[in-house]
Amino acid sequence: MRKKHYDTLNAIFESPIPSNVKWRDIESLIVALGGEISEGKGSRVSFKLNNSIARFHRPHPSPDTDKGAIANLREWLIKIGVTPNGN
Repeated sequence: MRKKHYDTLNAIFESPIPSNVKWRDIESLIVALGGEISEGKGSRVSFKLNNSIARFHRPHPSPDTDKGAIANLREWLIKIGVTPNGN
């Protein structure tokens, strides 16, 4: 992973949850971790990583991911064993 990916992963695990994490940075992180991204209907996106699938709505019109989505993403990453200290 590149420094940018580590920065994004660290931002996801910050407390309090940040409000300025770009969606494209999250998608880039998932790919860097070896995951896959699938487009669904509308703004739906599925992430597949470590044999686990999580579904999210791509934010629009803003490129920033909302705090609720970041919290859900954080929970999913913890569940599948991806943490800043674990990589």
